[in-house]
Amino acid sequence: MGTADAVPGVSGGTIALITGIYERLIGAITAVSLPRIRRVLLGVSAEHRADAVAALRAIDAGFLAALGLGIATAIVTVTRVVHVGIQSMPVLTFGFFFGLIAASAWVLFSEVAVDTPPRVAAAVSGFAVAFVASGQASAALGEGLPITFLAGAIAVSAMILPGISGSLLLLILGQYDYMTGTLSAFVDALLALATGGSLAPLRANGIVVAAFISGALVGLLTVAHAVRWALDRARTATLAFLVALIVGALRAPLARTGDRLAELGRAWTPTTVLVFATAALVGAALVVLLERYTGIAPIKEGT
Repeated sequence: MGTADAVPGVSGGTIALITGIYERLIGAITAVSLPRIRRVLLGVSAEHRADAVAALRAIDAGFLAALGLGIATAIVTVTRVVHVGIQSMPVLTFGFFFGLIAASAWVLFSEVAVDTPPRVAAAVSGFAVAFVASGQASAALGEGLPITFLAGAIAVSAMILPGISGSLLLLILGQYDYMTGTLSAFVDALLALATGGSLAPLRANGIVVAAFISGALVGLLTVAHAVRWALDRARTATLAFLVALIVGALRAPLARTGDRLAELGRAWTPTTVLVFATAALVGAALVVLLERYTGIAPIKEGT
């Protein structure tokens, strides 16, 4: 799941379905609440210890801890590779992302019927939000700690959405490049500190990582539950919005490629277009093969 969530277009939720842990994951995430967290924290005192253990069991803490460790390990390693790719091979990297996103949208749209006015309205709204946010709107957000906190809260909601990737939401918000770079710098600073390096880079990057994680924790208690509520009340319309969001997000890798080429003093040429298209075909093929050979549709109406 961590590897899937580290690249835009592939959903960790889909991997959860494939591995058979999706229902347990949803149950554990939605079981996390402020009262239960409070009960766990009160477990430091002996008289509340039994109640704290009961709260930990209610949220399936052992499962979440093992899963979280695996996801964190994969994200730390994969995002480092992705960050290098963005810096040195932006056309190839973002072209691959474009293919992942496009194929995911194609697969998901086959599972959602957009055949009523409310569903059409939801789809149009989703496309418009992602298309606008993937352009100049994302650049306007900047890179402050409040934005990082918000990005973490939004991205974590993707954990309960098969077909929707948390990194795709970060790409839409214009935070993906920034967070992969910051996480890589944080890990480098941590390793350097172990060999006598300075504490300053660790502190600077650690504050950003902490803000993102804090936002993710808040998102588990708010955004994820709100999305789940919307799915329970108007599942098809919500899915239409989310799938259209993916389609609108196709603007993001194109915009990021252009921005990165400009930073390098380069521009689109027939060669770069060919490289981008080839990488996109490879990414699309991977998603199609994943969907076909697992035999599991990412989302199904009524499930």
